[in-house]
Amino acid sequence: MEVTLIAVVGVASIVAVAAFSQRLGLAAPLSLVVVGIALSFVPGVPVVETDPEWVLAGVLPPLLYSAAVNMPATDFRRDLRSIGGLAVLLVVASTLGAGWLVHLLVPDLGWPAAFALGAVISPTDAVAATSVGRKLGLPSRLLTLLEGEGLVNDASALVLLRSAIAALAASVSVWSVAGKFVLSVVIAVAIGMIVGIVNVKVRALLDDTVLNTAISFVVPFVAFVPAEEFDASGVLAVVVTGLVTGHLGPRLLRAQDRLGEEMNWRTLAFLLESAIFLLMGLSLKTLIDEAHTHANGMGAWWAFLYGLALTGFVIVVRIVFVVPLMALVRRDERRAAAAKPLIESWQDRLATFDLTERFGTRKKERIERRVTRVGADIEFRLNETLGWRGGVVLAWSGMRGAITVAAAQTLPEETPYRPQLILMAFVVAAVTLLLQGLSLPAVIRTVKVPGDDVTRLRKDYGLLMRALSQAADEALDARAERDGIAPAVVERARVDSLFSATRTGRGQQPGPDPEARLEYLHLRLAATAAQRTALLKARSDGTISSRALNDTQQILDLEEARMQQVSNRVDSE
Repeated sequence: MEVTLIAVVGVASIVAVAAFSQRLGLAAPLSLVVVGIALSFVPGVPVVETDPEWVLAGVLPPLLYSAAVNMPATDFRRDLRSIGGLAVLLVVASTLGAGWLVHLLVPDLGWPAAFALGAVISPTDAVAATSVGRKLGLPSRLLTLLEGEGLVNDASALVLLRSAIAALAASVSVWSVAGKFVLSVVIAVAIGMIVGIVNVKVRALLDDTVLNTAISFVVPFVAFVPAEEFDASGVLAVVVTGLVTGHLGPRLLRAQDRLGEEMNWRTLAFLLESAIFLLMGLSLKTLIDEAHTHANGMGAWWAFLYGLALTGFVIVVRIVFVVPLMALVRRDERRAAAAKPLIESWQDRLATFDLTERFGTRKKERIERRVTRVGADIEFRLNETLGWRGGVVLAWSGMRGAITVAAAQTLPEETPYRPQLILMAFVVAAVTLLLQGLSLPAVIRTVKVPGDDVTRLRKDYGLLMRALSQAADEALDARAERDGIAPAVVERARVDSLFSATRTGRGQQPGPDPEARLEYLHLRLAATAAQRTALLKARSDGTISSRALNDTQQILDLEEARMQQVSNRVDSE
């Protein structure tokens, strides 16, 4: 009964705090941490203890999967080097530097435990950063970098943490850690790709949205568990699974299944995410008491001071790291500008000469697709630049979160100064979250980061609308010719189709003739299917921005789901 009451009060508190945060314009995780810290010192509030393994193996996989499914795979690929730098190189640098500082502050701690704490505090949690960024209109590319870093850096940090914990019991060489890291990544990527492909293909066979969503809830763990059994990175396997699922889903899964899944996953991710931030705040009083009880010559206040020193260190390391990273981004932009004339000349050649006789139709299409994609990547780098303003925001978005505290609690019980180390990790997580999270809106406003180019977005929407309108017209003409449908029904479907230049209303069906109504609905569904194919081609080519593609896909999904429901109802009459 007590557990049920805690759960009910917890959910009600999460919803109330989130709603209040929206009114104040704050990110909900920040408010939840503050509320949790305040409640932890209120007499009579029950101590809620959570197993850290439950957080890392039970909460982290679905949160990462939910975020990865919504990550545009094309944008992730285009910025993979920058994301890899933030998620791997910066994590390694932070781990080594923070480990050195911890050992300097606590000389009798030992190097393995020091590096373990360094690995714990090295990964960032981009939840607060992206929630603030979206409200203030950060450009899509910057949001992709923050989200991509948050997806991958947990894997890097947990592999390093696992190696450091192993070193507590036996000697571990640098080369063995590096080899294990590479092997862990390879195995995790392979498992993630296999699970992602099988997941989409199996769910495509189901005709029930509830069953489809139910299966999606276990997919993160289907990827996580085998990867962990092979001593690989379970969280990286989950991220790859989510990216593959998000990329293949629009091609193979029904619109109504994806819409239902999206809403259910948003709710689940909100509750899990909010719960761990609230629990993070609630744990402070317990951590202080444990640090006092097991002082071993280092009380809670010393742990606080050391935690503040580590906080300043990881903030500075990130700022220093972002400077050369942005220089590399600028170099890529210059290289893209230099390569643009060459790609344009190739595009002119492909448009001028017929390569079918020399290469064959399929190879010619592959060449054209490859050249188009390279050209689109070049345009992306030239049009969606970050600049020094984006670099400032990126450097100041290094907030840690609840995963840091949970990872610290996985340190073995025999670790020297374990309560103090956990308290240090909490200080780093809480101070970066509140200091940087609360000041990030002011930083964004001060440096005046420009949002997405509105003119380019309008152009992308216009190009996409014309392509989808043409695809619908061709599909309607082909279907009418094949089935001999009356011209009046075809014209009605053409006028009512999405993105039609002559669209006058929604769902204006022909008269009461059931056969004509059914033909009309089938025409509308055929037109929507053709538009989806055209949208997926544009996504594959990379010539349209992901924001325009995602917005248009959402409209298509809603239309297809609605028309499918009407069609099913007419079929049953």
